[in-house]
Order: sequence, then structure tokens, then C-alpha cells
Amino acid sequence: MVMVTQFILLGLSSRLEDQFILFGFFTVFYLMALVGNLLILVMISMDSRLHTPMYFFLGNLSVVDIGYTTCTVPKMLVNYLSQDKSISLPGCLTQMYFFISFGGIECLLLGVMAYDRYAAICHPLRYGVLMSQRACSCLAAAAWAVGLANSAVHLGLMFRLSFCHDNVIRHFFCDIPPLFQLSCSDTRINQIVTFAVGGAVIMGSFLVTLVSYIYIVLAILRIHTKEGRLKAFSTCTSHLAAVNLYFGTIIFTYIRPNSSYSQEQDRALPVLYGIITPMLNPIIYSLRNKEVKRALQKALGRS
Repeated sequence: MVMVTQFILLGLSSRLEDQFILFGFFTVFYLMALVGNLLILVMISMDSRLHTPMYFFLGNLSVVDIGYTTCTVPKMLVNYLSQDKSISLPGCLTQMYFFISFGGIECLLLGVMAYDRYAAICHPLRYGVLMSQRACSCLAAAAWAVGLANSAVHLGLMFRLSFCHDNVIRHFFCDIPPLFQLSCSDTRINQIVTFAVGGAVIMGSFLVTLVSYIYIVLAILRIHTKEGRLKAFSTCTSHLAAVNLYFGTIIFTYIRPNSSYSQEQDRALPVLYGIITPMLNPIIYSLRNKEVKRALQKALGRS
């Protein structure tokens, strides 16, 4: 039996004319995600008024989004311009590890950020205690630790699988479901762990986010002025749209039987949660905020 030592990443399309178009689109998306998230990090570090729990978590989210896109998009762009679309088995598993790590950390940070907004809106008098500097540091550290540990579990179980015969991945990066389909080993244990451990991280974060926003909406409905309610709802709606886009696509990808997964039909889904969402997060969570706009104007005024 010949064992696979490298895979071929076909990307989102095998047509040459489509690849040039996709290269242009994803170059723009990647640069927007990179510049937007770097800008948020610079603004937070430069302006002391942004040294608050909300922007502390936003800074963490920006670091995650930079890593999230960087572990997949540059390789995809190179493949679109090259005849050699191969990736070694260790390189494939490394890419999978970082993508799952950053994805898990993002899930957990979105849950923490929703709880932070719940504490600020529903318990303003206790906010300083609930979201103290120590509490924020512990929550952020826990998100990173759990996200990295979750991915390490999947990586460790992936080493027990054998890959033979087919080495063509009809995807733009190495992900868990396509690797399961290419394995010539029994993947039932891996699928159970993916559903249980990965599902706990994803669904746990989603439920915390959902419950937090339910309480936030109930608090907004108690605002007496129509203008105040509309302003609060406009912010809340954009946050919920981003959260639903992210969790909806990631749940559909990982929390279902592997037999229902199709590399051809489902390979575009990770574009939504792995590229589009990291690009939109700086706009939705930060660049629309007055504090960030003032910090940006102040920085531009200095320069």
C-alpha cells in the first residue's frame, strides 16, 4: 500500500479563468482583513481611552482574525498563480491545526464579548467588578488555551489515520471533513470527538452569545426614548448579523455527519467564516464606534 506524503489543493475552481478572478477577489479580501485588524490594534495601543475591557477583547479578536486568514489565504493565492498546488502531509496538518485553533478561539472570544456587552448594559453598576482587569485577562487566556487545546485534540487524533490512494483535496486548505473523506482508516472515533469536543466549543460559545444578546435586547426594549432604542438596536443588529453568519456556517460545517459532507458543494462555506467574517469584524465591532473614529482622527492629526 502506497502511503500519501503530500496532498493537492484544487482550490475553489479548477478553471484557469476563474482562478485569476478568484486571485483578485481574495487578494482584496485578505488585504482588507489585514489592514483593518492591524489598524484596530494600532488604535487600541495608541489611545488610552480605548484601554477598556471591550477594546481589550476586540484587540484579541483582531490578532485571531489576522492569524485566521493568514494560515490559509496566502497559500491559496500562491496556488492560483502556480502549477504546483501540492502541500506536504506535515504542512497540511499544521495548516489544519492553526485554522481550527483560531476558529475555536474566535468562537470563544465572541461569547466573551457578548457577555461583556451584557454586563455593561444589564449590570452597569457592577460592570467594574464583573469585568475587572484580572477577570478580562483570565477570560482571554481561557479562550486562547481552550482553543489551542481543542485543536491539539483533533490534530492528535488525525495522526492515527492513514492516507492512501487519493490525495486530491477539492478545497482551498486542509480541513477536518475533507481529510476524513480521504483517509483509508476508520474515522468513527475522530468523528465522534469532532462532534463532542468541537461541538462543545462551538455550541457552548454560541449559547453564551445567544443568551447574552437576548438579555441585551430585553434591556434595550426598556429604554424610554425611541432614538435610544433605535441606536442600540442598530448596533445590536450588526453584531448579531456577524455572529449568525459565523456560527451558522461553522455549525453547518462541523456539527453534522461526515457522510453528508461534500467537498464540491461545501468548499465555499469556509470562505464565509474564515475570510469574510475576519474582514467584516473590524468594521462591525470597531470602525463604526465613535471612540475608534476619534482615536483614528487623533492619530491622523498627529501624522
